[in-house]
Amino acid sequence: MTQDPDARVPVAPVTFHILLALATGERHGYAIMDATALSAGTVYRMIKHLVAAGLVTPATRPTSTSDDERRRYDRLTPPGRAVAQAETRRLTRLVGHTRAVLLMGGDGARARDDDYHAPMSLPPHRSVP
Repeated sequence: MTQDPDARVPVAPVTFHILLALATGERHGYAIMDATALSAGTVYRMIKHLVAAGLVTPATRPTSTSDDERRRYDRLTPPGRAVAQAETRRLTRLVGHTRAVLLMGGDGARARDDDYHAPMSLPPHRSVP
C-alpha cells in the first residue's frame, strides 16, 4: 500500500464523502449517515474497507452518559486526512479546468491566469475504497 496520498486518488465519491464527514472529528455510523445522506449499508461497508485501507480507525467511545453504548466511533488516520486533502486538490484542479473550458467556449483554450491556475492532468481512474 503506497504512502503517497496523490497516488491514491481519485477516490470514489462515497469514500470522499465519508472522509469529509470524519474530517471534523470522530463520528459514529448514524452521524456519518446524517452528514452524508448515505444508507446504513453503504456507510458500514465503506467504513470496513476504509479501516482495512488504513484511512480510518476505530475511535474510543466518549464517556458521555447520554451516548448509546452500542455506537461505534471512527476517526480519520493521518493517511486518511492526507488522501482527503489530495482528493480535494484533484477536484479543485478539475473544477478549474472545467471552468476554463466552459468559459472559453468549450474549445479547450486556456483561460486567464486568475481563472485557471494549473494544467490539468488526471491520473488514470482506479478504484480505491
